[in-house]
Amino acid sequence: MIDKAAILACARRVFDVEIEGLEKTRDSVGEAFVATVELMLKTLDAGGLVVVTGVGKSLQVAEKMSAVFASTGTRSIVLNPVQAMHGDLGMTAPRDMLMALSFSGESEEIVKLVPAIRRHGLKIVAVTGDSESTLAKMSDVVLPVPCGPEACPFGMAPTTSATATMVMGDALAMAMVETRKFTVEEYAGNHPAGAIGRALTLKAVDVMRRDEGFAKVSPAATVLESLMAMTKAKAGSAVVAATDGKLLGIFTDGDFRRIISAAGGASASATDLLAAPVSEYMTKSPLFIRDTAYAAEIVKVFEKRRIDDLPVVDGEGRAVGLVDIQDLPKMKVI
Repeated sequence: MIDKAAILACARRVFDVEIEGLEKTRDSVGEAFVATVELMLKTLDAGGLVVVTGVGKSLQVAEKMSAVFASTGTRSIVLNPVQAMHGDLGMTAPRDMLMALSFSGESEEIVKLVPAIRRHGLKIVAVTGDSESTLAKMSDVVLPVPCGPEACPFGMAPTTSATATMVMGDALAMAMVETRKFTVEEYAGNHPAGAIGRALTLKAVDVMRRDEGFAKVSPAATVLESLMAMTKAKAGSAVVAATDGKLLGIFTDGDFRRIISAAGGASASATDLLAAPVSEYMTKSPLFIRDTAYAAEIVKVFEKRRIDDLPVVDGEGRAVGLVDIQDLPKMKVI
């Protein structure tokens, strides 16, 4: 029999230790972080690469860090320190920079690699938990990761340190995105496949309902007529538009359920409700999105606003379609 309480306590302890480590690392971010970003910018401006290296678990962190850099516009490669000493140094050039990951700052393979990298003319950033380590003393910039103890009960397995280093890499990547004004179009160019690729290449006009699948009524239409339009379109809402096509509101099946409930179920009240103009019950000036918006933007709206239907308008504010959240999984956008 396993002790479920002990297992859960262990899991929560790991979370607590690593969260505390992240907070310590976050609070340490300062001039060294800025200096690292400046060096990365200078490297890219010179046509160089951000070369990331590490050994053991740090090499796996380096692979993840480099992948995030590359996908967000910071050209990057990973250098295995062992292979580098046997010919892979030829992958680097003086215009590049090296980001060396070693929490102890004493990893033998990394310490041996640095002098060889220097001879190639690269600047070096040490990402380490010990600012007085051998690696730190050999580097141009020391980016500290003072995350505290590992979550491992022996204090040895790279847990807290690996997490903190990965998040430091994410922070560098996002700082580069903002500083270089990296656009969603550029990001899409680096992610042509999968759900991410579809979300960043498809636009609202590609995923919206239109024609028979789009229920659009006038403000004078009755609630009953609006419900019939929704039924015909097999949709959960009807967009309300003026005679010139301008978006005025949206009426959803949720709206209908709420007003029926408020009517108390009386037949006379229900009859009056069905005959009333939909403009009395629609959501006026609803949230909408442009037909040129990327599907990724639509997904963000759905997640943030907790809605199911999003009207689509053209440049003149005319309702041209509707995005139903239920359609997105079918299109493999989410």
